[in-house]
Amino acid sequence: MSGASPDALSRYSRQLLLSQIGIEGQERLLQSRVAVIGVGALGTALASGVVRAGVGYVRLVDRDFIEEHNLQRQTLFDEDDIAANLPKAVAAAAKLRRINHNVTVEDVVADVNPGNVEALISDCDLVLDGGDNFEVRMLVNDACLKHQLPWIYGAAIGVTGMTMPFLPGDGPCFRCMVSELPTPGSIDTCDTIGVLGTVPQVVAALQVTEALKLLTGNAQDLCRDLRILNLWQGTTDRIHLGKDDTACPACDEDRYEFLDGKHGTTGAVLCGRDAVQIKPRSHQAPDFEKLASRLASLADVVHNAYLLRLRTEGYELTLFKDGRAIVKGTDDAGVARAIYARYIGG
Repeated sequence: MSGASPDALSRYSRQLLLSQIGIEGQERLLQSRVAVIGVGALGTALASGVVRAGVGYVRLVDRDFIEEHNLQRQTLFDEDDIAANLPKAVAAAAKLRRINHNVTVEDVVADVNPGNVEALISDCDLVLDGGDNFEVRMLVNDACLKHQLPWIYGAAIGVTGMTMPFLPGDGPCFRCMVSELPTPGSIDTCDTIGVLGTVPQVVAALQVTEALKLLTGNAQDLCRDLRILNLWQGTTDRIHLGKDDTACPACDEDRYEFLDGKHGTTGAVLCGRDAVQIKPRSHQAPDFEKLASRLASLADVVHNAYLLRLRTEGYELTLFKDGRAIVKGTDDAGVARAIYARYIGG
């Protein structure tokens, strides 16, 4: 017997016809709680997908505000949001509430870090990754392992994307796949090589589909492989990642080193300087030559044997050989971390 009113269910009529979902599955969705970490290109598509599908409670978490270049791919925003200086989480939540008033949409404007990530996800049934850097994913992985929550990884850059679900206690975790954070400046970001607007849409569609399988009680139908898409070439690869004999610190030994603050970056405001220092907890020497070459078209970049300095968006970022950076032009650690992730990588 349906616990939801006919009016509440009528908007899902085409979904109810699916044998994989039906009324029972829809009621499961209406009772579910999902956290979307990051409300950019992936996150807006993820949030739209689960809200339209009728997930009962959706929490949107993002540290950033909307800029004009976001509109090419971040589908819940418009020029009015920019004029109103709205944070991404707030603008997205307002749109989604107008799409489905039966869903509770919570907006959280916050920089995800070891001090808040557990509170942001622990009361949810599932976490969707809409983030843009490895550090946040390592944090989410630790927190989800600790609280035995499934999460679905997604990434989009250039013309490629990838996704994979992670189920604590069943198969590898994200740290099994990515054992350590990349060396600062060693990986491309959307701000350094761009992103085709359709890529996050396709990746998010796959993530939401896997989410619906989990939330409706169809975990047996999950695609457990890492899927890698190249939309420009029209190719899809599936890689099965099983557990190997090497013990994982996170899922085998219950050492949540990112959650405990032993790895990753910290941000400290420099008194009286309108600047924030970003400091990786592990030493990784960046390659200034390669990083300068990659950033040359995006910012004013100079470097020598000791440091690399770039100026862009009204900020000045100075990167040192130990991976530490000073971001001038802000006293907000979240903003500084966002600038660091955008240009140096997270």
